[in-house]
Amino acid sequence: MTGTDLQTTRAEAVRSPGRWLALAVLVLAVLLVAVDATVLGLATPFLSEDLQPSGTQLLWIGDVYSFVIAGLLVSMGSLGDRIGRKKLLLVGAVAFGAVSVLNAYATSPEMMILARALLGVAGATLMPSTLALIRNIFHDPKERSLAVGIWGAAASAGAAVGPVVGGFLLEHFWWGSVFLINLPVMAVLVLVGIKLLPESRDPNPGPWDLISVFLSLIGIVSVVYAVKEAAVHGFRWDAAAAAVIGLAALYWFARRQLTLPSPLLDMRLFHHRGFSGAVLADLLTILGLSGLVFFLSQFLQLVQERSPLEAGLIELPAAVGAVGAGLMAGYLARRASVRSAVSGGLTAVGLALAACTAISASTGVVALGIALFVGGIGAGLAFTVTADVILSTVPKRQAGAASAVSETAYELGAALGIALLGTIVTGIYRGFSAPPGIPADAAAAAHDSLGGAVEAAKELPPEQGAAMVSAAQDAFTDGFQTAAAVGAGVLFATGVAAWFLLRGQKLEEGLEHP
Repeated sequence: MTGTDLQTTRAEAVRSPGRWLALAVLVLAVLLVAVDATVLGLATPFLSEDLQPSGTQLLWIGDVYSFVIAGLLVSMGSLGDRIGRKKLLLVGAVAFGAVSVLNAYATSPEMMILARALLGVAGATLMPSTLALIRNIFHDPKERSLAVGIWGAAASAGAAVGPVVGGFLLEHFWWGSVFLINLPVMAVLVLVGIKLLPESRDPNPGPWDLISVFLSLIGIVSVVYAVKEAAVHGFRWDAAAAAVIGLAALYWFARRQLTLPSPLLDMRLFHHRGFSGAVLADLLTILGLSGLVFFLSQFLQLVQERSPLEAGLIELPAAVGAVGAGLMAGYLARRASVRSAVSGGLTAVGLALAACTAISASTGVVALGIALFVGGIGAGLAFTVTADVILSTVPKRQAGAASAVSETAYELGAALGIALLGTIVTGIYRGFSAPPGIPADAAAAAHDSLGGAVEAAKELPPEQGAAMVSAAQDAFTDGFQTAAAVGAGVLFATGVAAWFLLRGQKLEEGLEHP
């Protein structure tokens, strides 16, 4: 029996009801990785009090996880095509659980940043494997659309459920508990996955090019670092150097892929207008949603002074909207059109961000819930349809690499959402004027972050402390409103671009024979 025959036999074996159980295992993995991307948002005030990171360190703690995942996804997707997607998924699950312990017991900002980066390495092995396995398990395009919808709902909802899970844990335990929940989930994933998941790989993969792995990691991380540093501190020499290094590495990576007989990523895929449009929409959908959820979590706790659990529950409508839209996405895209579904989804996320331009300390729960519900619907719709488009445009043997492109867009969008919108928030926030008579060290701590202002106020006389916190809260709100306006503009523009880029794009209809 050849490698191709073996792969086909195993894939056909799960065309029984077992394929849906296998999907449940994959959804468990993607849900956990998505939750981990946002669960830290509510824990930020507690982590700040314990580890006392600077404002820059706090941003790195928040986004290094997504940066590293984004930098490694293409490499790991290609590795899964070569060594087996099931094998990579299970190894990654074990590593994810082990590194979670390191995150939970970090004792310094530097250790926390390193632990989050290592968690990103482990997460990068999970995400592309899940979508690639769906591509190889489900051969009926309509069934696959539903499976991708469930997968997409888990990915979108995970980002919104993270604050709820974090809120519940922070009400009862210390901030490290948001990482320890990974252990039992990963244990179940490994034990059940060994039994239920079929193995699949490219039967003729060629060698894994380590130079390309290095170039993709350096390129993405350097570019994102340059964007973040330039926005926070201005275009200094270090940001300029990082930008040059990153762009050069990505250019070299792209050129190298065109010359390799077995590239990590077939760059010719981007010649397909539908593929490129789907990737762009994928990235910016998640940019808008992740930035909204991350900063809204801080706003609810530090400006509206809500408890972590209450803040998490307020954000729950985003998860509800994402799940519902994800499950209906394939049906809607076939009944209307792919471009209608994606453009409509992007516009909905833009509307949610636009609503946040009017946010204030007195904004009620109902208004916040409606905005988040609309944003969740948009994210679930756009993200799920684009993932289906990306999978449908490549041969099965390249499923891992194509899935990695979709996941890279997701994770890079999450990272940029925090970095770009965060730098707008931070830049405006740091310009606020501390009330007269505030000691220099307290004023410096207040200007570093809103969490720092709340902590510094505890050491001041009540009247002075209240005045400083009020000024800091107003500045943070102004920054959030401005960032929301910028994000809304980007999403509306992308919705228009997607309408043209995805013209004529359709989801598959007939049964696929592997």
